[in-house]
Amino acid sequence: MTEPTGRTARKQVLLRLDPAVHDAIATWAANELRSTNAQIEFLLRRALAEAGRLPGAAKPIARRGRPPRTAEPQEDPNES
Repeated sequence: MTEPTGRTARKQVLLRLDPAVHDAIATWAANELRSTNAQIEFLLRRALAEAGRLPGAAKPIARRGRPPRTAEPQEDPNES
């Protein structure tokens, strides 16, 4: 399924965490300039990879934020 933005739909889960664990993950995420949600996904993927259980079909984590700047064609100064 694809979202209107062209991204693949992502699964949503309700996760209950000990408040101290949540605070630790949120602090770690802020230190690495990630959202808490992105940090949890990063940690889950790393744990799966280390255990040899990350599915080959798993796509890389989507980069969030502003898309990369594309090079704009420059005008030829000799043209008028």
